[in-house]
Amino acid sequence: MSPLLSVVSSLALWVGSALLVASVVIIRPRRLYALWNGLRDRLWEIRRALAGLVVVLIASAIGRGSLQTVSELFGLQLTWAIYALEGNFVAWIQATFGSPQLTMYFASVYVYGYVFLLSFPFLAYLALPRTTTVERLVVAYALNYAIGLALYTVVFAYGPRNVMPDLVTSLLFTHNPEFMALTGEINEPTNVFPSLHTSLSVTVGTFAVLTRREYPLWTPIAAWLATSVVIATMYLGIHWLTDVVAGTALALGAVYLSCRLVEEGETAGEVENGAGEE
Repeated sequence: MSPLLSVVSSLALWVGSALLVASVVIIRPRRLYALWNGLRDRLWEIRRALAGLVVVLIASAIGRGSLQTVSELFGLQLTWAIYALEGNFVAWIQATFGSPQLTMYFASVYVYGYVFLLSFPFLAYLALPRTTTVERLVVAYALNYAIGLALYTVVFAYGPRNVMPDLVTSLLFTHNPEFMALTGEINEPTNVFPSLHTSLSVTVGTFAVLTRREYPLWTPIAAWLATSVVIATMYLGIHWLTDVVAGTALALGAVYLSCRLVEEGETAGEVENGAGEE
């Protein structure tokens, strides 16, 4: 089995199992049953938001290499400006807190926890009686990716592991070298500003706070995972603190815009039946 197939299989197994357990414990069987009965109608209601997200993801996958070239030739060369701004902060994090146990934890959270963190809210909000929240979530995801891709093109910068390899280690691959096969397929070494891992995680965390009445158990779980992912981006030597701050700002902006673009009650024909409030 190839390294990429091995990682993808492991990811599908662990995240799938986590989604199953979380669905039963957090969403609850009653809402899951209602979702099963009305799934097609609910997906139809958010079709435009889903289509927008798919278009952005396809554009990112197809154009990533070309935009990387454009960024290298014409983008703002900010690597050393970022380094001058924050210095050895990431190196200090690794030197101060680095341990095999933390490395294993943050590497797992960065890959497995991140995928679960992004996947579960879609399922949870799709199970709500109204589709407003899940549509806002999808729009926020699309905005994160679209704006992030634009900024990756405008800003050309390397992460701390590339700038100071003697001080910052690529800890993501220390215990899991097979992760290189996955990250090499979906990322470029200069895709650092902003940190999309941060922006999407903070986006999920923000939605979890906004929906704490519907899913009170999800809020602390999402907050813990989102915070862990944000810290992992720096602990693993992938992103600068500057990237994390920019990613946080992007997340809050995306959530705000999604709420403005999808106002309460605007979603046409929202599902009212078969999903009674609990």
